[in-house]
Amino acid sequence: MVCTRKQIIVSLLTFTFYLLPFAFLSLPCLAVELSDIQQRGHFKIAVKDNLRPLAFKDINGNLQGLEIDLAQRLAQDLLGKANSGKENSGKTNLVKFKPVTNRDRISQVLDNKVDFTIARVTATASRARLVNFSIPYYLDGTVIVTKNTSLQKFSDFTKLKIAVLEASSTISRIKYFIPTAELVGVNSYQQALELLEKNGADGFAADASVLAGWVQQYRQYRLLSTPLSTEPLSVVIPKGLQHDELRRKINEAIAGYLESGWLKERAKHWGLPTFDLTLDLTQ
Repeated sequence: MVCTRKQIIVSLLTFTFYLLPFAFLSLPCLAVELSDIQQRGHFKIAVKDNLRPLAFKDINGNLQGLEIDLAQRLAQDLLGKANSGKENSGKTNLVKFKPVTNRDRISQVLDNKVDFTIARVTATASRARLVNFSIPYYLDGTVIVTKNTSLQKFSDFTKLKIAVLEASSTISRIKYFIPTAELVGVNSYQQALELLEKNGADGFAADASVLAGWVQQYRQYRLLSTPLSTEPLSVVIPKGLQHDELRRKINEAIAGYLESGWLKERAKHWGLPTFDLTLDLTQ
């Protein structure tokens, strides 16, 4: 049996990803199967609407961003052909978006309010007890933002001040990679910005996907190219054997987008830093 590159990517990523504890634990869930969704003719997808450049509203109130692009592409590839003969089956009619807060990203899937969630959700072992995750569509990470052009690498921050969100996991990463840096706690991204503007800190360490939107808005800032850590962002899918086809189709589609370079191109289009999410199968 000859396996294609795409099949190998799906298999390896899926196997690695589902080493998360309890990843296949089945919990009762009332969400509908893919065949029922295809009959309905559209996906119901939970997304963010205030997180530039992943998912946000433009000046006309339309949702856009990397995660919106992904949601629309999945709908087109998973539902478009199945509904090509139906009236009003265009791309915009294949998705009904439901903006959610961070707190509701998982619960919307658990409560059968949406078919799945694409809302900057990091796949973790604790969350995998409740829901399934697709293979990652974007590798987020912790990076440092600064307006000081002389600061290019971690060692440049030796004995300098770095702002971090209080009680965040970033604190331990800074202590590991830059142990001599002085940490300054802040309660929000806005407070960090104000601190940097007053020169109360030399940099701010936080999530790349959020800081990418920051540097688009405040052009005097830039991101260091090397991340302190990387975290996979994945589609949140209901658990249960009845949803296995949906999970498998989403995984196959995302693997194809990774292999073709489409996801990387869209990430660059939206100004997101791209950390490696490809597999070198020649080694």
